[in-house]
Amino acid sequence: MRLRIRHETAYSYGTPATRAIQILRLTPRGHHGQFVVNWRIDVDRDCRLDTSYDPFGNIVQSFTLEGPLDGLTIVAEGLVETQDTAGVVQGQVERLPSHVYLRDTSLTRSDAVIRQLSETARDAAGPDVISILHAIMNNIHDRIEFVVNATQPGTSAIEAFSQGRGVCQDFSHIFIAAARHIGIPTRYVSGYLFHKKKTDGQDAGHAWAEALIDGLGWVAFDPANGISATDAYVRVAVGLDCLSAAPVRGVRYGGADEGLGVRILVNDATRVSG
Repeated sequence: MRLRIRHETAYSYGTPATRAIQILRLTPRGHHGQFVVNWRIDVDRDCRLDTSYDPFGNIVQSFTLEGPLDGLTIVAEGLVETQDTAGVVQGQVERLPSHVYLRDTSLTRSDAVIRQLSETARDAAGPDVISILHAIMNNIHDRIEFVVNATQPGTSAIEAFSQGRGVCQDFSHIFIAAARHIGIPTRYVSGYLFHKKKTDGQDAGHAWAEALIDGLGWVAFDPANGISATDAYVRVAVGLDCLSAAPVRGVRYGGADEGLGVRILVNDATRVSG
């Protein structure tokens, strides 16, 4: 599949900010199931984008702006070719040892209820790790209701599972917490998902998880949709949780009444020349 993506993030300030610093994880990397044909990031202010790699191997762009700033718009866009690999991610250099992805964070800790979920799945599925992970994913998908704005960026897996609703970020955190509890290295993934019925725009990107399976490598599981990733998914950044894989993070100095608008277009460009 050829997917054309445009991700616009627009800030507005009721009172001008004196300075802004932004860290972007908006540039996808290629792997055996994903080829980045072209990609660019534009900022509507005069600045220099510095490019580096974070410890997880994500491509990071950062910049600093001096005010006064009444607003700021960041646009990431490009064309990505994808193949359905049944969720298996191969062909990327791993910078960190796998045991790092067993490390809990404040957002991915488990409680007795989440631990029971993972232990029940393990006992029912037997020794096959893929079957265990599918059981965990399906259980979460069945028990949690997808509700936009039901949670906040800082909502933990424990909190989301307890209230029984959330967004893709919460589904992913719960899956990660459950899988790590039974010793499976698991990480958070941020990216994009092509929806045939949402070609006019989305107000957020997508998130899912990857688990490390002996003999296969990293395999993607999307508990929000109850499937492994397909060629409709574009993988951008990974981390221990949503904070370390966040597409846009920043800080401003001064200013007040900040507004934030996000608009994402993901369209099938298979029949359109790149």
